[in-house]
Amino acid sequence: MNQDVLIKQIVEEVLKTMGGEAPVAKKECCQGSVSKENYPLGEKIPDQIKSQSGMNLADITLEKVIAGQIKSEDMRISPETLEMQAQVAESVNRGAFASNLRRAAELISVPDKRILEIYNALRPYRSTKVELLAIADELETKYGCKVNADFVREAADVYEKRGRLKA
Repeated sequence: MNQDVLIKQIVEEVLKTMGGEAPVAKKECCQGSVSKENYPLGEKIPDQIKSQSGMNLADITLEKVIAGQIKSEDMRISPETLEMQAQVAESVNRGAFASNLRRAAELISVPDKRILEIYNALRPYRSTKVELLAIADELETKYGCKVNADFVREAADVYEKRGRLKA
């Protein structure tokens, strides 16, 4: 059995066993609504899948990678594709997972280097409350990451209550 078939079978089995979480409000993406019937997206609706740079999924080939015609941003997922994945998750009652995918979509605009810096700043005892609140403000105002900014603010409050802030 080849690896692609095995992965597809595993994913299908996981989807069959999913359930029990309350769905969250669904955001509509520019492609319309999708559901578990559209999964896997790359096989069922490949024409709707675009990379962060706007490249169509079908245009990303090994030959183009080898020829140097594909850049790293051509390989990155787009917020729209993450939204479609979130809709699939909701269609199988995986609201929490759908929310996680939407938070990830929100972070796509943040440079990788900054994500790593924020990750390290969020570790216990690494930042003051003022520093964490500044990160939250940056996420919201510079990158439009409202949900993630709220999480950082919440972390700042929790760290303060539990004594996990930098002295």
